[in-house]
Amino acid sequence: MMNKKIKDIIAKKNKSKIVSLTAYSKNIAQIIDKYVDMTLVGDSVASVLYNYNTTRKISLDTMIEHAKSVRMGVHNSLMVFDMPYNTYKDKKNALLNAKKIIKKTKSDAVKLEGGSKIKDIVKHLIKNKIPVLGHLGIMPQSVRGKFKSKGKTDSERTKILKDAKVLEKLGVFAIVLECIEKSLAKKITNEVKVPTIGIGSSVYCDGQILVTDDLIGLTNSKIKFVKKYINISGNIATAVKKFKQEVKLKKYPTKKYSY
Repeated sequence: MMNKKIKDIIAKKNKSKIVSLTAYSKNIAQIIDKYVDMTLVGDSVASVLYNYNTTRKISLDTMIEHAKSVRMGVHNSLMVFDMPYNTYKDKKNALLNAKKIIKKTKSDAVKLEGGSKIKDIVKHLIKNKIPVLGHLGIMPQSVRGKFKSKGKTDSERTKILKDAKVLEKLGVFAIVLECIEKSLAKKITNEVKVPTIGIGSSVYCDGQILVTDDLIGLTNSKIKFVKKYINISGNIATAVKKFKQEVKLKKYPTKKYSY
């Protein structure tokens, strides 16, 4: 039986935009959970929190610990676990790891990067009742060197559209489209029955996802699709300066803050 939250995501196709953000801790998760349809424990934690130059370096066990924290803050939205690099290299390996993820983190679904190339793996997971979120376009786990947007050549467009249809047929409940040229993103969204969730892939997608730390200005991201809605690092700096000043002037802690 399909998870109700997944049904709700699918039902938004062509009706209401899907709002998605990342979270790596309970503190952030419980804030965004009130507003988003989907919370992704992204392998982007590799660069955002650990300063790795690639998402390939994050381990499954590290991500599981983050997801356990996120789960404590997620009550309303669909929680999806981004399966890290090398954790779904074959059907057996993928199912073993996906089961471990669901058992330890209570995530509602997993996300995998790729289309036709991983079709047997996706099919195997879904057959074993593991809900899957697809991911096409730029696939950070496969990229070496600079990221380049996708769908500018005819061959790329044909392949991505084909992959989207393959994923739809296999039974994924939605597909993330990362940095795909807008007319192709529109075409995919129009031609597949499952929702598309864009990241740098235009307003034509059925929903949007961003890395929360980028959105709130905690990172120095210069990526084109990143819009900073607030500069939280400025607020943190203000609070830290005030704390420093009060400590130096012996204004903190007062009797109110002492035992």
